[in-house]
Amino acid sequence: MVVFLQGCKLKCLYCHNPDTIETSGGTEMDIENLVQRAIRMKPYFGKLGGVTVSGGEPLLQSKELIPFFKRLKEEGIHTNIDTNGRILNHFTINLLDEYADLVMLDIKHMTEEGYVYLTGVKNKETTFNFAKHREASGKKMWLRYVLIPGITGTDELLHSLGNYFKDYKTIEKIEVQPYHKLGIHKWETLGWDYKLKDARVNTQEELVHAYEILSKYFKEVKIN
Repeated sequence: MVVFLQGCKLKCLYCHNPDTIETSGGTEMDIENLVQRAIRMKPYFGKLGGVTVSGGEPLLQSKELIPFFKRLKEEGIHTNIDTNGRILNHFTINLLDEYADLVMLDIKHMTEEGYVYLTGVKNKETTFNFAKHREASGKKMWLRYVLIPGITGTDELLHSLGNYFKDYKTIEKIEVQPYHKLGIHKWETLGWDYKLKDARVNTQEELVHAYEILSKYFKEVKIN
């Protein structure tokens, strides 16, 4: 079960949910109502399923997620956060350390210049500080990485990514998301200019090549 939350401080050029970027809007939901939905879905979760909060950036609502995740844990439901790792305040730390079984951390770019270009904001180190905190907690983490030819998909950047995280014990796997243009119509509906129109999708050879590089550093690499 995936819960998409409204609001994000980044504006990634490839975002396929641009309608969730603005912090205004969305629909207020009662926590217990969401918990009951999750309980009804438990038969479908199996051993590996549960509830994922995504967005937008869910950790903008860390304070509200604490009682939500606490209730899910009381019901024996696995909890997961899909995040860009920009927020690490008191509420976030409490949520991460006490109630989040898994964190799926989006790595946008390995250089500051590339990070600013893709996200529109500075200081990529916030994400890496977030990763360090998760590693220190000893709790499970997956990495996610969008592979854009010539922008994030170069050999240099892939090796840099692998070298940075190769000694992390909490990373179970890295998921590579091939670049796609499925969200362009949403950008156009919002009246926003989609700046990656000229970027191309990955070839099969490029996906295999990325897999081979990252497999040198991570226990499991999954091409989505």
